Amino acid sequence: MQTSYYSNLKNLDISKCVSIAGKAPDFYTGREFKTLAPKYWFFKKYKEDHDVEFYTQQFQKEVLDPLDPQEIYNELGQDSIILCWEAPDKFCHRHLVAKWLENALNIKIEEVKK
Repeated sequence: MQTSYYSNLKNLDISKCVSIAGKAPDFYTGREFKTLAPKYWFFKKYKEDHDVEFYTQQFQKEVLDPLDPQEIYNELGQDSIILCWEAPDKFCHRHLVAKWLENALNIKIEEVKK
């Protein structure tokens, strides 16, 4: 499993891509998995105040905690590339998801290199 972002799609195998955003761009034609999307209310709050700590806590509590990491990993597939909007050096929930899976399953998930 790897992570990437929509602007890097030209370098990716679309058959392995899985969007975990609340809304994918119109040009995206791959698979979507909204179970891992942030809840709108705290996503909107983050866009206003950029409070990473609050966002991270809410994402963990409301999105990740109710889920079984092994089931999510199995559903996504070991060869999947989870996608969202932000560039690799920016804060993005795909990195929270990757860290959650890494910690729970003792695996390594890296950002796709261009």
